[in-house]
Amino acid sequence: MSEVKLESLIKSYDKKRVIDGIDLTIKDKEFLVLVGSSGCGKSTILRMIAGLEDISGGNIYIGDTKVNNVHPKDRDIAFVFQSYALYPHMTVYENIAFGLKMRKYDKKYIDEKVKEAAKILNLTEYLDRKPKQLSGGQRQRVALGRAIVRNPKVFLMDEPLSNLDAKLRVQMRAEIKKLHEKLQTTFIYVTHDQTEALTMGDRIVVLDKGKIQQVDTPTNIYNNPQNKFVAGFIGSPQMNFVDCNIINNTLIMTEPIIELSRDIMEKLHNRHYVTIGIRPENMTNPNGRIKLNVKVEMTELLGSEQIAYFNIGENRCSAKLSAEQNIGEYLELSLDSNEFLYFDQKTGERIL
Repeated sequence: MSEVKLESLIKSYDKKRVIDGIDLTIKDKEFLVLVGSSGCGKSTILRMIAGLEDISGGNIYIGDTKVNNVHPKDRDIAFVFQSYALYPHMTVYENIAFGLKMRKYDKKYIDEKVKEAAKILNLTEYLDRKPKQLSGGQRQRVALGRAIVRNPKVFLMDEPLSNLDAKLRVQMRAEIKKLHEKLQTTFIYVTHDQTEALTMGDRIVVLDKGKIQQVDTPTNIYNNPQNKFVAGFIGSPQMNFVDCNIINNTLIMTEPIIELSRDIMEKLHNRHYVTIGIRPENMTNPNGRIKLNVKVEMTELLGSEQIAYFNIGENRCSAKLSAEQNIGEYLELSLDSNEFLYFDQKTGERIL
């Protein structure tokens, strides 16, 4: 059983809370991703689970054991660092075997485990090489191999792909997911890259300023964000936000003026100010009845698609379009109000 449970977890530095009462259960064999911008506390949480950071309050359980005061080496976890942390003077074989040697396993057992890990990670032909003779992706696989041979209850990974180029990152994402499926153990993965979060996680934890904003599946995080922060953080380009006034059941979005149904008005609880959210891919819905002409400020070509940037009132917005579409000085948007998300302008919380 490799469930990890955090209860009212707190971390403070000089009386400033950087982790503010986190409650979270990571299920046995789950691939959970902690995602957020730099400084949100995701790596600190990982290091507290590992025992590399003292906790200021709350409890951490791994399985049925409370590990608040358990030494890192006794927590039965494996930590994969962003920097690989390989020994440059050792071969790949020696790097993978190092942890087992320190625990004084016999040579035959070590040899079996190292070769088994090397086979899983396609490193067999590189066992005699030094880290400097390897590519970035190969070094990362060595770091994973060193973790695998320990057969831990929990794998902790702190932005392990951030030093790789874009092509290698895609390749390694797939390899880590396959590894999780093969090992059938709990993975807790930290990243600031939302693409990694959406493609790898069984569930995603979105963090901001040391607090959990939402925990859910990738699909629900994307389609049903609980607040404006989550809606804006997940998705590329980010969701468009337009501040609007409501007067006499009418949504005023500079132009056009949109008549709101009684059902929507009831759910908006008679508010006079809301922020609507619209995904860039929904800005030119062929079935949209709301037409809006905007002046295009710039475009970006991204292979099979392009992004057009423009303003709606004082709000910077974008639309995701096919690469074949000709874009002139102006672009006609076609919006479907059924695709709008509504947020409270003051709190940022989702209204519907």
